Amino acid sequence: MNIHINQRVFDLPDTATVTEALAAFGAKPPFAVALNGQFVGRGEHATKTLAAGDKLDVVSPVAGG
Repeated sequence: MNIHINQRVFDLPDTATVTEALAAFGAKPPFAVALNGQFVGRGEHATKTLAAGDKLDVVSPVAGG
């Protein structure tokens, strides 16, 4: 199935979880994740399954002031 991660298309297995999608994307902690605009807590990454067409946003914190 195809999903979008930060506006890039990734082809993942039909049973993929957020954790697997983050690995395919190469996300390096720390980061926050939103699935279709809704925050996904770190404790849910391994159990939250994805569906074709889902959109993941991976955001890393920016330091500064």
